[in-house]
Amino acid sequence: MIYLDHNATTPLCGEAREAMLPLLGDLLGNPSGIHAHGRRARAAVDDARDSIAAILGAKSHELIFTSGGTESCNLALLGLSRRHRTAEKNHLITTASEHHAVLHAMRALKEKEGFELTEIPVNERGLVEPEVFAAALRPGTILASVMIANNETGVIQSVEQLAAIARERGVLFHTDAVQAFGKMECLPHQLGVDALSAASHKFYGPHGAGFLWLRSGVSIDSIQHGGFHENERRPGTENVAAIAGMAVAARVAMAEVERGSEAPRQEALRERLWHGITSTDPSAIRNASGAPVLANTLNVSFPGCDGETLLMGLDLEGVSASSGSACMVGSIQASHVLLAMGVPEERARATVRFSLGRHTSEADIDAALEALTRVLSRQHRS
Repeated sequence: MIYLDHNATTPLCGEAREAMLPLLGDLLGNPSGIHAHGRRARAAVDDARDSIAAILGAKSHELIFTSGGTESCNLALLGLSRRHRTAEKNHLITTASEHHAVLHAMRALKEKEGFELTEIPVNERGLVEPEVFAAALRPGTILASVMIANNETGVIQSVEQLAAIARERGVLFHTDAVQAFGKMECLPHQLGVDALSAASHKFYGPHGAGFLWLRSGVSIDSIQHGGFHENERRPGTENVAAIAGMAVAARVAMAEVERGSEAPRQEALRERLWHGITSTDPSAIRNASGAPVLANTLNVSFPGCDGETLLMGLDLEGVSASSGSACMVGSIQASHVLLAMGVPEERARATVRFSLGRHTSEADIDAALEALTRVLSRQHRS
């Protein structure tokens, strides 16, 4: 099988697996326990917290461990909005191309709790224009949320510039870094954000773990009720083994980013894939062309084809790709990200996302192109 769906999830790296194995044995205790078993578990969680904080250039107490990216985004948006709402401040901002973990949370605040919400548009390249963002801010705005890198198109937003605009107006700023962390530098203080969400399984760590970085001094309401874990911000017994694996995976991934060799390698493979696609199907359209994008991501529309049929054909040929967000499996709707960019619905439905990883090789790309040629040939014949 050729795996070209790394934006959906990445395979667990060996270093993370080795870190997790001792914590999956019979001697693991509850990290809230005061006995030796509990202290061992607590030490593993604390070490992981210190390690990730160091990577972020942050303080350990600024990290809140969660079950993944969706919970991290929900905790940030629901928790910050509820805590900082006043009679005068009741307005939220996000973009039309955000992940549903952000969009659905924001819309729930509007529909169920009476918050006002502005979903600002993106341009045809998928970018948020700073002047449009600035115009959406108003005296009653509490919080804005703009992702660093889009999971479907790979488009990278100018978060640092947008966060600076929000900060000048006294507006809290959250960024969904789920797709970006592990692929590019994501230092929250450098970005100027107040909250940043990430998920372990996007950077070769285990499923079921993530974190929310929250700027020191920014208060937040818990969105769950139970114990006093995570400094009373996220109750629930910590997933010790997954947290330990996440910390190691984060260290490996960000060391890779610092070395600066993997992104250019993946970018070269991505371009090899794109040039092969255009040779096979000259009508193919590269979405978000001209925008800065993640080195590993290629979003392509194949006019006249059906995206779902293309994906099924590729799967039968041994190639794993996707149509967009892994959280929308079974959805018959066209990508909301592409529609927000002004892509016609018919074209949006004829789209495949290819996302590469650290183990993707030239041989994989060439084999995927051969498979795609056969699949397209069958579609065009039918």
